[in-house]
Amino acid sequence: MRAIHHKLFRDLWHMKGQALAIVLIIGSGVTLFVGQLATLESLKTTRDNYYSEFRFAQVFANCKRAPSGTADRLRDIPGVETVQTRVTLGVMLEVPGMDEPATGKLISIPDDRPPELNDLFIRKGRLPRKQGEVAMIEMFAKANGYDLGDKITAIINGRRQQLTVTAVVLSPEYVYALAAGALVPDDKRYGVMWMNERELAAAYNMEGAFNDVTMTLEPGASTQEVLTRTDDILRPYGGVGAYARKDQLSNWFLANEFQQLETFGLLIPLIFLGIAGFLLNVVMARLIATQRDQIAALKAFGYSNFQVGVHFAQLVGMVVLLGAIVGTLAGWWMGTALIGIYTDYYHFPILTFFMPGWVPLGGAAFTGAAASVGTINAVRKAASLPPAEAMRPEAPPTFRKTLFERIGLQRWLSQPSRMILRQLERRPMKAATSVIGLSFAVAILVMGTAFMDIMYYVIDIQSNVMHREDMQVSFSEPRSMRALHEIESLPGVEYAEPYRTVPARLRFGHLERRVGIQGVPSDTRLNRVLDTKLEPFPLPQNGILLSRVLGDALHIKAGDELTVEVMEGARPTRTIKVAALVDDFLGVTAYMEINALNRLMREGPVISGANLLTNERYDDRLYTELRNRPSVAGVTAKATTIANLRKMIDDNLMVSVMFNVLFAAIIAFGIIYNNARVSLSERARELASLRVLGLTRAEISFILLGEQALLTLVALPAGFLLGRWLTGAMLIELNSEVMRFPLVVNGSTYSLAAVSVIVAATISGLIVRRRLDTLDLVEVLKTRE
Repeated sequence: MRAIHHKLFRDLWHMKGQALAIVLIIGSGVTLFVGQLATLESLKTTRDNYYSEFRFAQVFANCKRAPSGTADRLRDIPGVETVQTRVTLGVMLEVPGMDEPATGKLISIPDDRPPELNDLFIRKGRLPRKQGEVAMIEMFAKANGYDLGDKITAIINGRRQQLTVTAVVLSPEYVYALAAGALVPDDKRYGVMWMNERELAAAYNMEGAFNDVTMTLEPGASTQEVLTRTDDILRPYGGVGAYARKDQLSNWFLANEFQQLETFGLLIPLIFLGIAGFLLNVVMARLIATQRDQIAALKAFGYSNFQVGVHFAQLVGMVVLLGAIVGTLAGWWMGTALIGIYTDYYHFPILTFFMPGWVPLGGAAFTGAAASVGTINAVRKAASLPPAEAMRPEAPPTFRKTLFERIGLQRWLSQPSRMILRQLERRPMKAATSVIGLSFAVAILVMGTAFMDIMYYVIDIQSNVMHREDMQVSFSEPRSMRALHEIESLPGVEYAEPYRTVPARLRFGHLERRVGIQGVPSDTRLNRVLDTKLEPFPLPQNGILLSRVLGDALHIKAGDELTVEVMEGARPTRTIKVAALVDDFLGVTAYMEINALNRLMREGPVISGANLLTNERYDDRLYTELRNRPSVAGVTAKATTIANLRKMIDDNLMVSVMFNVLFAAIIAFGIIYNNARVSLSERARELASLRVLGLTRAEISFILLGEQALLTLVALPAGFLLGRWLTGAMLIELNSEVMRFPLVVNGSTYSLAAVSVIVAATISGLIVRRRLDTLDLVEVLKTRE
């Protein structure tokens, strides 16, 4: 080993504390990068393999009742590869021990063979063979304790029927098992089951017919052309609009989750690695300043500028390498933990964490780039420093009175306090960079915790301001207003308000979207449309309101004419004026006054269901009454929905908050510790001289650590502002058609960020104080000037 290499390891050992702090910061950034992107790749690869092996369909369509022979016409569409027709039916389920009705969906499978498309993964058991047998989706079975041979009662077409579980299965169609209109999965109250086609068709009067079809396409086929031709063929049979895989509910939620993972996996690590580059610059600049005589000696012994530059670059590279290794190992652990969380919500036959080779290499490349940018000037300075100049110490700074002294405030300050202010004013760039680094630590804490504030704010607005019902009842078919009066007469119902939901395709120019139009009474009390100030938005008598995200997708604005093609009933096509764009939080929705929607449909006063205010003392009787009504397709209790949503947020976001608090504390500790160590190296002779002159250890600790404390206090408000800005910038990237996030940051979030950074600063200060207490005065005073 050459002498310069011995020096490399000796320098690294002498700065081990500072190097460790930087390694931890680099490791934090690499952990987030590796953990989240490797999790994303694990999910994508698992999804793609699952879809391929179990033949997940590419086109989906529903209708009222189409003859079986219609399938041949669908197969003749150019580009169609496989067609599978099915019978599907929404049912009410009676789950022992649960008063609230559960809802489910029955899907037919061929009697004598596995499905051609959307095949089932059999976790245990066998597919149904006899009458009354079903295969049950695994999530519902686990949540309610069902096993092979157990029986469940379903209300099929108004008749109770006991079904026997013969298999527990998973389906690529229900990776994210969400009931229609639900916000989050509810595995206890929503289950999917598969039954032999002949039996289900007979129970639903569908012999020789189907009401659901799925298809796969040949390579290179035009999806839009197939959708159009499918709609044309199914229109006479009550078709409600074909849609592609990208719009299939489970796949749509999965794709949006992937987008969020990718955003977090790229943006947050960049902040960490940028701070690491900044710290490396500070440490290297100080190291080079203290080794001027060593640099001169190296060049005097024949080392070239290039070799000296490589020497210091190797020192940076070793720190970066250690950080990348630590981050990769921690990222593996983080990814395994995230996969465990995703397993509770996204259901695959097997979901394991694996790390593609490009992920750690990408993390190392990002880290190397950040370190190079941060240290290139310091390394270039070392390489270009002339030997003669290097032999001389740096010129001391020019003495001048500080601003406080010039305006006469020094008499209010002690001598140590004046020394702190004098040091900060003479090194403004150093102070500014320290404040910026600490501000990022505060900002990351604010940003991470703010997402809890935002989610709970959205829940509060959705559940207590916009939707004020206790329960929602949906009908299997549109009903007359008489059904509303029947609901009003049930025990426990204090107020009932109708709603109408109509599937439609909205067109503007060459753009179109498939959505559900919500019909709401003009004097609605329970399902209110609000503006950005949370004031009720008046429903137009002859126009339509669109979610702003829907309007943006269609490139439409208030006052434009929109083409509405209704996808049920007589399927009328109308042109309607867009009255306004509404800023809402969840999904993409179009709103109309319920009577205007019924006029659009050219039907009388028809409703799809009712929102209810209820007396909870009568809930059990009310559930029993609703369960016994064949026309009721589903019952949703708002309290249950909110509890499920809060659970999902607590399970997912709390883990993210924990990581953010940990990593932000590491940043704060690293920055303050490095600043204090650099200051100690720069001012060791000065502080030792003060000790000799009679100052106590506490007084010189106050001079050194008081400077860091002042910088930390200045960084707190700057970090609050930066954190709020970063949160807003992140929300722009995360906002999607699933959810839009308002910018909300509570005072408790700022308090948590401040306390966490102050605690980290205190710990690093105590460590540096220990070094001050062991300062060798004689050795320091021997230092050459």
